Amino acid sequence: MGEDKKENVSYDYLSKLDFRVVRIVNAERVTGSEKLLRLEVDMGDGATRQIVAGIGKAYTPETLAGKEIIIAANLEPRMLMGLESKGMLLAARDEEGIPVLLCVEKDVPPGSKVS
Repeated sequence: MGEDKKENVSYDYLSKLDFRVVRIVNAERVTGSEKLLRLEVDMGDGATRQIVAGIGKAYTPETLAGKEIIIAANLEPRMLMGLESKGMLLAARDEEGIPVLLCVEKDVPPGSKVS
């Protein structure tokens, strides 16, 4: 582990990223893809948001509903397999390279800022 080291960035640069806790409301496989899942997440402000993530080989849609995860919320939207993704979930990779979602230890309200 520890590969792909990146260059240092300033605290000002890092502070531009908006990390939030969200709750997964719904998850489903993306037609035509083995690894993409379409997630609907509760942002905590009465709104939901769609995120498309490449975690379909590590997680089934059924295991994700209700899970609280951390996302980068202020990325520019991106199209993946014809679906707009409005954020990026945070995950590490285990020793076998399988994605492991970053989750909160205790329940916190959706939309909570991560600092």
